[in-house]
Amino acid sequence: MDFIELDGVGLRYELSGMGDRTLVLVHEMGGSLESWDDVAPRFTESRRVLRYDTRGAGMSQKVRGQLGIDTMADDITALLDALGIAGKVALAGVAVGGAIALHFAARYPERTSAVAVGSPATGVAPDRRAAALERVAKIETAGMAFAVADSMLNGYAPELRGDIRRFERYRARWLGNDPASYATIWRMLAGMDIRGELARLRPPVLVIGGSLDRVRPPALAKAVANEIPGARFIEIPTGHYMAVQTPDLIFDCIDAFLRTVGA
Repeated sequence: MDFIELDGVGLRYELSGMGDRTLVLVHEMGGSLESWDDVAPRFTESRRVLRYDTRGAGMSQKVRGQLGIDTMADDITALLDALGIAGKVALAGVAVGGAIALHFAARYPERTSAVAVGSPATGVAPDRRAAALERVAKIETAGMAFAVADSMLNGYAPELRGDIRRFERYRARWLGNDPASYATIWRMLAGMDIRGELARLRPPVLVIGGSLDRVRPPALAKAVANEIPGARFIEIPTGHYMAVQTPDLIFDCIDAFLRTVGA
């Protein structure tokens, strides 16, 4: 792990592996680069892997005020430039991390070879926005413990808790989030809608839906895939925090996809 300051913002990252190809891993809201702990090492046998804490998450700089998804995508570009990674990269992201990866592909098509996303959070439906913002405000004032029960029940289904230590570790790490930063990222999600740019995506895209995801059920993931020309969609028995819950499945899906498209 290492830290870097880019345009006045401190980010934590890890660059591992070797080879000419690079894969950027983007974690979910409430997660951190550790969300990829059981996935990333398997990719390093054949490529470089860059994973990082998005701003406001993990041990990266905390955020306040307004935050836009342009900024989140630009952080990836700044990291790539600072680390001397030129040319096209593949990206994989989960939930909000999936939206960041898709937006990066739309914003920087010349730097994107392929994108794989799980349960991509591309926005909040208008009829759910007010309730979502009300809940976020409570998290901001009462702390992460206010939302942990619902978040774990909907995102980390009991059926996926066979490895109870893995679940307990993730829950504890999730509780360690800075509530104000978490709320800021949530407000970014509630205020954005990247559906309009999905039809313009040209790199190969894989969308993964989780049959046990109660936050963004497979139908929502499939709807995103339907908006993207030529996108592939698969549904697997996993939940919202899929890189943590079913790392073997996620690795197999992403690895097979990247090999198929030559990315």
